Amino acid sequence: MNRKPNRELQDLCINTIRLLSADAVQNANAGHPGMPMGAAAMAYTLWTEFLKHNPKNPQWFDRDRFVLSGGHGSMLLYSLLFLSGYDLPLDQIKHYRKWGSIAPGHPERGVTPGVEVTTGPLGQGFGNGVGLAIAEAWLAARYNRPGHKIVDHYTYAICGDGDLMEGISHEAASLAGHLRLGKLIYLYDQNHISLAGATEIDFTENVAKRFQACGWHTRVVSDGNDTEDVARAIGEAQAEDKRPSLILARTHIGYGSPHKQDSYTAHGDPLGEEELIAAKKALGWPSMEKFYLPQDSVDYFRQAVLHGAQMEDDWRKRFDGYRDAFPEAAAEFEGIVSGKLPRNWDVDIPKWKPTDKPIATRAAGGEVMIALAKHIPNLIGGSADLNPSTRTTLKGLGDFQSPDMSGPGTLGAVGGEWSYAGRNIAFGVREHAMGAAVNGMAAHGGVLPFTATFFTFSDYMKPAVRLGALSHLKAIYVFTHDSIGLGADGPTHQPIEQLAGLRALPGLTVIRPADANETAEAWAFAVQHDGPTLLVLTRQTVPHLDRAAAKDPGVARGAYVLADAEGGSPDVILIGAGSEVSLCARAREELKISGVRARVVSMPSWSLFEAQEESYRESVLPRSVRKRVTVEAGSPIGWHRWAGDEGTVIGVERFGASAPGQEVLAHLGFTADHVVAAALRLLGKNKGADLESGTEAPLVNA
Repeated sequence: MNRKPNRELQDLCINTIRLLSADAVQNANAGHPGMPMGAAAMAYTLWTEFLKHNPKNPQWFDRDRFVLSGGHGSMLLYSLLFLSGYDLPLDQIKHYRKWGSIAPGHPERGVTPGVEVTTGPLGQGFGNGVGLAIAEAWLAARYNRPGHKIVDHYTYAICGDGDLMEGISHEAASLAGHLRLGKLIYLYDQNHISLAGATEIDFTENVAKRFQACGWHTRVVSDGNDTEDVARAIGEAQAEDKRPSLILARTHIGYGSPHKQDSYTAHGDPLGEEELIAAKKALGWPSMEKFYLPQDSVDYFRQAVLHGAQMEDDWRKRFDGYRDAFPEAAAEFEGIVSGKLPRNWDVDIPKWKPTDKPIATRAAGGEVMIALAKHIPNLIGGSADLNPSTRTTLKGLGDFQSPDMSGPGTLGAVGGEWSYAGRNIAFGVREHAMGAAVNGMAAHGGVLPFTATFFTFSDYMKPAVRLGALSHLKAIYVFTHDSIGLGADGPTHQPIEQLAGLRALPGLTVIRPADANETAEAWAFAVQHDGPTLLVLTRQTVPHLDRAAAKDPGVARGAYVLADAEGGSPDVILIGAGSEVSLCARAREELKISGVRARVVSMPSWSLFEAQEESYRESVLPRSVRKRVTVEAGSPIGWHRWAGDEGTVIGVERFGASAPGQEVLAHLGFTADHVVAAALRLLGKNKGADLESGTEAPLVNA
């Protein structure tokens, strides 16, 4: 800020945050007043003395990023945004938690100006912050030049006891410490209270030592209301550029409330009208009126508008100098910040012929990624210690590691000296943190991030994937080993129900391609799509489909006619996804022998097909053809919609088994003969047809 306030004005500003937050919670008759009241002083210090931001342009690229990881304390953030001059009117705060308000119960990216990430499930914001810092470090390493720092900002977060109890914070802290993300600074609102009571009943570890063991700089602030000590701690954290920092600030939940301070009752319930008035009196507030705002306090906070505009203007002048000195780098930087793909980004995407040797879609995906990475400079990501199995190494593009580490890269085929400019991130066996970090990277902007792990471990990533969908983040989640076909690792690693659950997520595009060419199209869709894409790929090899006769082939349509009936309209439609499409194609040929006209539909993405115009959907799945067989080696949940009232669903309603993949598939009914038998039974041509010998999975009737 331009002027340092005296103690009286400072206290007035801090209490404005406290009581505006408490008023909003009381007005909504729901919410969490305790955290905003307890953390107000350190939040005030950060936002008025350190945070680099422009309230009138929340998207200014070189702004500092701020995450409220304890999203239940959302009114702390909304108060700061409103007071600082963001486009969050007071009337919206008066409608906090009500229908249509841009001040929802937990912060949501894309709803409230100035909210960087969607937080709510504890620990996710903590992991998002690590991703934000990774993105800043990568962009700075790639684009900054001597004398020209165009990417130079911090990631700050306020986290609480609940965040640090959640396992994801352990993973994310370990990763951040290893990567030495020195521009990551977290303020820990250490009030020793959780929703159910004092933390002494379940959380007594030495948090500082835990973070020190993970490679963090730690600093204790014994009184979170001591703004001078908070400021010193933040300054020390900024000076510690080789380690992330955790500032442990002892605060008091519900500060100023005579009867609820330091009580769990201030965590999840409004103070109550009487207690709210008592708190105002205890804090020396000049008015008992709801939403009273002292003008001196508002004026002081609103200095952020002018100050922010000046900081952005200074940055734009520096960028002009950068553009003059490094026109090619500047053009590339502006392109990735805008989200535009470079010209000819798809020129090297491989194609496969039907006669080529079958390959797994995970292997095809790896080839496509390498081709894309040649032309898309900001495609960056990694796996949960599984890159040799998920085939997601960007060969020759270096390891994202601290340049202060002791040697060259050791990620096998990746190689190269360690640098923050490397494009392969070793997330380690940390699926929870990986998902949240990649969401943070996507939220940061300027990078196109991906994750990779086995599909059954999507259970570990589900909270992050869900928030990615809720936030409309442009992230790519790659999952391989997609079904019982992965084989002898057995049922612990063979996903059954995961597809059904993930397909149910609004806003998430799930694609399970049938072969290498569909995999290439899936990747091409993902890098163009303005939202999250989840790719589900095989471990086992699959043949390349002959699409010469296909009608409007393409993953982007969600489903298409791969091979149509010959000699008239189809008697039956065989619908498959992923590796099971090839079974449908073989079954079609066998049905010809029985005089059955069969259409084969490849359906890699339900949501994309649902988004097509009705005329296209009708052309693929005409209502007049009611005999349908759907085939997928996963849960049948949801497939009944496509099978219809007179169709049959072939799926898996048990766990898999440990055996070679083709044996498991055959034993559980995933053979062309099984598909043929199902179709004939539907048509009444072979009512007594049994499943092949040894088949254990019955048909699942719609």
